Amino acid sequence: MGCCHGKEKAVNVNDTPFVALLPSNEDELRNNASQIVTCNDYSREAIERLAEGGMSSAPLPKWASKPCIMGIDEAGRGPVLGPMVYGCLYCALSYQKTLATLNFADSKTLKEEKREELFENLKADDSIGWEIDVIDPRELSAKMLKRTKINLNEISHNSAIGLVKRVLDMGVLLTEVYVDTVGDAEKYRIKLSEKFPGVKFVVAKKADSLYPVVSGASIVAKVTRDRALRNWVLDETAENMQRNFGSGYPGDPETKAWLDHHKHMVFGFPTIVRFSWGTCTPYFKDFVEVVWESDKLDEDCPNNGRSKHQQKLSDLGFTGYKRKSEDIESSGKGRCKFFQARKLQLVSKF
Repeated sequence: MGCCHGKEKAVNVNDTPFVALLPSNEDELRNNASQIVTCNDYSREAIERLAEGGMSSAPLPKWASKPCIMGIDEAGRGPVLGPMVYGCLYCALSYQKTLATLNFADSKTLKEEKREELFENLKADDSIGWEIDVIDPRELSAKMLKRTKINLNEISHNSAIGLVKRVLDMGVLLTEVYVDTVGDAEKYRIKLSEKFPGVKFVVAKKADSLYPVVSGASIVAKVTRDRALRNWVLDETAENMQRNFGSGYPGDPETKAWLDHHKHMVFGFPTIVRFSWGTCTPYFKDFVEVVWESDKLDEDCPNNGRSKHQQKLSDLGFTGYKRKSEDIESSGKGRCKFFQARKLQLVSKF
């Protein structure tokens, strides 16, 4: 399962997000994404190997050394289930007119069969390159619940930046990049331009319906996510688990029913669930209350062992020998039970 929640500790363990229960190394989640589109293995191990797919392992085509354009779009930003996928498509600037004849369109306006057909066509086209970045649901939740939170917009920006960097590092001569905006379009454009001053960026709303190169990227991202979700193999082995989770969107009745059926009173939800989403919050009230060790320690020694209303002798006019704080700490007196039990002392000299 992906998380552990208490009634009042649904998000934090001792005010620290549940990052420890999630992947600590993002490299584990970002390693050879090409498998998502070339095979039928969608086990947890396969999903965790996703990140650097598309053409990155293939020889650089000759046209890539000439001025090129690229489009970037995402799929799965809103769902409560499964990964978010960023995709990009690039080609020579001289191929732009031909690209417009390939019937690429905003993937959301196309039926699944058409998207699959177009994706296979672009994969077979030697004049087109593409890349994907698959962001695991556990990574999304981990970042959004960190002490210093990383919101979904920033995650999206970082993914797009990563794709641009990857394609440039491959040796592709990118001169223009078209991006479907996330947040304020102009601020996003400036951010990208500052990162890559040698590239012209066009950031716009509905870019996937305005620019064929972004439409192609939309198809890459959407097909990749659909295949991942459709063939997802659940890690968890609890009884009565099933995969009829619908579209994965919060408003889908089938998705809601699946979440309700697969919640666990102690361990939360399966790892396919983005448990940081507000859709999951109503379920937390039914989970068992979890008491953490530090909570108990706080009760044992509030304010370093002194109650809020306890008076000091000095408050009553008594004075005496003031011991150095180092001496007091070293003696162990007045220290929290946590430190006393573990025989921990303050060390000022090494």
